[in-house]
Amino acid sequence: MCGKRSLELIDIIKKYFWLVISIYLVLGFYLLYVTYSTPYLGLEVKEDNERWIIVDPYYKQWANGNDISTGDVILKVNDVRIDDVPNVKYDNIVRAANALTILKPNGQIIEVQISNFDIPEQIYYLLIIPLCYFLLTLIIAFYLHYKQKNTPLLSLLILFMLFVSLAYVSIGASGGLNKIGIIVNRSSMILCLVVLLNFMKNYFSFLKTNWLFANNIKLFYIVPVIAILFSIIGIIYPSTGILLSNIVLACFFILLLLILSILLLSYIKYKTPQLKILLISLMIPFLPFLFLYALPNLLFHQFILSAEVSALFLLLIPFSFIFSQLTERLFDIEYHISRLRYYIIFSLIFTLWFIFGLYWITDKLLSLTVLSGIFFFTFISLIILFYIKEKVDYRKRKILFSTKGDYIHQLYTAVDKIGKTIRIEELLEKFAQEVSLHLELEQVYVLTYEYDTNQITSMVEGKIPVNPDLMEDLRLGEIRKVDTVYLAFLHQDAHCKRVLVLGHNNSIHLKDEELLWLELLLLYVNNFIENTKLVEELLEELKHMKQADDGQLPWLNKLLWLRFEEEKYQLAQELHDTNLQEQLHIAREVNVLIHAKDTNDIQQELAKIHEQMVTSLHDLRAYCENLKPPLLDTLGLNAALEKLIRKVAERSNYDLIYTIDRLYLEDERMNLMIYRLFQELLNNALKHSYATIVEIHLQEMTDGFEIIYNDDGVGCNVGDIRQTDSMGIKGMQERVKAFNGHFYITSNINEGMSIRITVKEGSDTLDYDAHSG
Repeated sequence: MCGKRSLELIDIIKKYFWLVISIYLVLGFYLLYVTYSTPYLGLEVKEDNERWIIVDPYYKQWANGNDISTGDVILKVNDVRIDDVPNVKYDNIVRAANALTILKPNGQIIEVQISNFDIPEQIYYLLIIPLCYFLLTLIIAFYLHYKQKNTPLLSLLILFMLFVSLAYVSIGASGGLNKIGIIVNRSSMILCLVVLLNFMKNYFSFLKTNWLFANNIKLFYIVPVIAILFSIIGIIYPSTGILLSNIVLACFFILLLLILSILLLSYIKYKTPQLKILLISLMIPFLPFLFLYALPNLLFHQFILSAEVSALFLLLIPFSFIFSQLTERLFDIEYHISRLRYYIIFSLIFTLWFIFGLYWITDKLLSLTVLSGIFFFTFISLIILFYIKEKVDYRKRKILFSTKGDYIHQLYTAVDKIGKTIRIEELLEKFAQEVSLHLELEQVYVLTYEYDTNQITSMVEGKIPVNPDLMEDLRLGEIRKVDTVYLAFLHQDAHCKRVLVLGHNNSIHLKDEELLWLELLLLYVNNFIENTKLVEELLEELKHMKQADDGQLPWLNKLLWLRFEEEKYQLAQELHDTNLQEQLHIAREVNVLIHAKDTNDIQQELAKIHEQMVTSLHDLRAYCENLKPPLLDTLGLNAALEKLIRKVAERSNYDLIYTIDRLYLEDERMNLMIYRLFQELLNNALKHSYATIVEIHLQEMTDGFEIIYNDDGVGCNVGDIRQTDSMGIKGMQERVKAFNGHFYITSNINEGMSIRITVKEGSDTLDYDAHSG
């Protein structure tokens, strides 16, 4: 029921948009005129023997320039006796005046004529900036109204921004005690928060997020009505003005804390980026006014920053909503938030340093008001400069701002998700989903234009029709806007062309960073489609082979089974020839001792057997290390090779010369392959070469490595090696082949052997044969 009422309110706002704008214009220009025509003085006075003595001038520089100082007596305000000015006796402040009659301590009476232009701070804070804010809010209201007609939430959003603007523009007139200014200021100050509360409830419903507060927001509209009544009572009875003003200020304080608490708790609970954006957009502008003006004024009747200075931060509200609407999709600014945060930090650091230096150089002559104005101007100018630089960088160098969670990260995420598909239809569907999700578009789909039939087909029925001529004109990587849609070239082959279509309920306009993101993603997907076609063809071929054999690819199973059996046979043979024979020998010797009749030397024999067993265990451990060298994983390839060479040198009867370069390989599997090659080459030299000198070198190349082996042994015929598979040459060739390397062998009988192995990382060579020299 409450939701229905909220929608009715939104419809009323839409229907009477021009009436709302007209009232906004009339009130705004009237309040600005009042501020301009009657200068605000803010002279604090006290009564002493029926005389009103100046205690503290608000604009000290202006007061000094007009010979007004503490201790002067005010006789008349605008030719009216000061005793007859209603508010002075209740709040002890002379607020607005065009003329003053002042009695100096020496008895001199001076007449002071006042113009707004005599007080630069007042022109700046109460007229120029409010006027700019007023016009900026008006422009944004028109922009949102015409560009987002079908977004119901925007009506409340527009109304909220208009009330904030009126509250800000009315500060000068309200401070001068203009009756309409007081009513507009206090009512709009409360009403903007009630409208914001109404907007938030509807926005939570739009996000499908639970609302953590009362559902009947309509009751809160009583609060601004009460504020209007209090304003009227304060005007009629000036003695109640301060009390009623503080009550309204307390209501504002409570409502704002309530809104910020709801947003903060909701963000903590749901962690949605939209709530984070809304929280930042409202917290940053309102907090200075809340804690530097409203709260100190309520508790201590003093403020840290004046209302006009602290209200300057309210300028951030329309700017934040400009960011949220530039994409023409509500609150699509997660990227902007990270970028804005980055720019704010840099701008804030430099601005603080600049203000500190300026304050120190001028020897503390500048007032807090002037410094705050310079701070605000410098801070905003730097942020604008950052954005201008970003646009120039994009136009000239195609460089985009990049932080965590930005478009580059989102591009990586999208590519990762799309790349996991293995069929073209699935790939195109996933691609359309990622584009729709990231760009927040309702209609994203792929059209296929068949060259043979001149027909256009779509993966989804009932979509926007596209002229075939437009699809034919598109070029690779091109993104073109046609009427209310974007067409993006996706892929082309001999039979068809695929085009991505981006549409929305209304027209859309993609930002530069979105277009660049989409352009890069299109290039990735184009490659994915080509690779996916190859995968599909391979799967189809395997399917036909499986159907033809009606089995589980027996040729592949047989190949794997034979290789597995070969490895098991080789392992069994090596264990049988080495460690198992040693264990059998030990068993026979123990058996002899068991049946021996002479036990005199049994202790000595047991010691020998124990030594043999320890040696056997060392051999077994070494064999296990050969199967999986432990140093390779812990200390690296060089340490593992050094240990292997030392062990071989201890057993060999030849001189071993070696060099090992330190390699930096991206593929860690190559380390094991290099180790196995060294192992096989040195074992072959030990068993078969009968050499006196063996040389082995591991050398680094620019894109890989090279192994060079030479011995002066008996040599052999290379052709015989290939036929008999002796000396493990075939195994080494296959290891090198697995990494797309080259294996060269040169040997003749009684002339020794030379082997050269080269492997390049990322090499796609297909020449895997051994070459003889």
